[in-house]
This record gives sequence, C-alpha cells and structure tokens, in this order.
Amino acid sequence: NTEMNYLAPRFLIVHSPTKTSLNKFLQELKKNEVITIVGVCEATYNTTILEKEGIQILDWLFGDGGSPTSQIVDKWLKFVQQKFREAPGSCIAVHCATGLGRTKVSWAFNSKQLLYLEKYSPIMCLCFRNTRYNDFIQ
Repeated sequence: NTEMNYLAPRFLIVHSPTKTSLNKFLQELKKNEVITIVGVCEATYNTTILEKEGIQILDWLFGDGGSPTSQIVDKWLKFVQQKFREAPGSCIAVHCATGLGRTKVSWAFNSKQLLYLEKYSPIMCLCFRNTRYNDFIQ
C-alpha cells in the first residue's frame, strides 16, 4: 500500500484484496479513514462487506497498463473536489488488480502512460493555474 498525502486530501493506493485478505484490507481502510474506494478494474471481492461498513465503492474501469478515458478523468476531478469539500481530511482509496498496471504502487510507468501524462500535464496547468488549494476544496 502507498499513501499519498498532499495538504489535506489523502489517497491510499492499494491492490485488490482477495477473499482471504478482505478483513485485513477492511482494517487498513478503517485505519486510514477511507470513505470511498475507486476501483479501476473488476472487483474480485465481495463489495457488500465494505459497503455495510459505510465505504462507498466506485468502479471506473480502464485497461491494465493503459490510461483512463477523458470521461473518467472528468468524473475523478469532480468527485475528488466534492468529496474533500464534504469530508476534509478523509481518504480515498484507489485500486487495480495488483497495484502495478493502473494505480502504480511501484511508480513504474510504461511508455504509453508517460505519453498520456506528458499530454495531460499542460491541460491541468491551464485548469488550475489560478486555483489555490483552498479554492479546490471549498
């Protein structure tokens, strides 16, 4: 697991749990005050158990080793802004199957993903050029 903590927003990047590791996974989510899990692959575990604990599950799927669609990125940005406004200091978990091909626990990007980030970066600079952090969450 990898925690990214920049100012108040917190993200926990994890691999998908198995049936046998689901209870430990749930304990880790609770310890990190996770309120939502965004899965970028098919869930291979019983999501009902987590939902009963008050954890929201979102499935925003895209291919292993690939990049999200512009629709997923738009949903992500709107969701993050709304969620941290509603629950400052909370944590959003993101998972793919193993934590490697999409969520990058190891931070090893492939050439396709690097090209995506190079093209995407200038767009984000334009979107947030005059935005302060407090404006983002308020």
